[in-house]
Amino acid sequence: MTESDGKPDPGRAAPKAESSYADQVFRSTPGMISGVLLLLVAGWLVVDAMVSSTGKTPWVALAAAPVFAFPVIAYTLRPSVQLGLDQLLVRNPLRTVVVPWAALDGLRAGYSAEVTAGGRTFQMWAVPVSLRQRNKANRRVAMDRVADPRQGPKPRRGAVPGAPDPNRAWSDQVVDIIREQAERNAVRPTAKGEVVVRWCWWVIAPTLAALAVLIVLIAV
Repeated sequence: MTESDGKPDPGRAAPKAESSYADQVFRSTPGMISGVLLLLVAGWLVVDAMVSSTGKTPWVALAAAPVFAFPVIAYTLRPSVQLGLDQLLVRNPLRTVVVPWAALDGLRAGYSAEVTAGGRTFQMWAVPVSLRQRNKANRRVAMDRVADPRQGPKPRRGAVPGAPDPNRAWSDQVVDIIREQAERNAVRPTAKGEVVVRWCWWVIAPTLAALAVLIVLIAV
């Protein structure tokens, strides 16, 4: 053991952040898997067209590649919801929305997960709402209540604290986590400010440019 002299010990672990959800990132796993598969199939088709075709077909295939690839990346791999100590960052296919916690007005997970801030409503693409998953969770809760009306819904065997709750849909759990983060950190001086919306030009510009080239190649 070493004596404490009031200075931080580099050998000790840093204290945990005041919120266990700080810097947590949420993504849609099915969306990412489908995006990777689509890109692999598209890449194989483009390479095959360039190798085995003649005339202007290889050039058409090459120009069509970004027209297809950038939107696929935007709608499947790019979306995410990032929770920090000061703000909520929502990356949608074509826009990035930065919401300081103090500017957050509301959250909802109806047919889609949405955040309301600055008088506007933004959908969270990375948190898709599955009605099938929600109905399944509701049936599980109903069965638990029928089995033992005196107790609430029971977690699955082997569940640990902090693990996903099988009695609730994933999207509903994510919305609750975001709401808890907002309630904890909205009072922070650094969690104040205006809502910022930025367009994702690295997706929009190349897609439009490649589309223009594709149209010219087809028309010539």
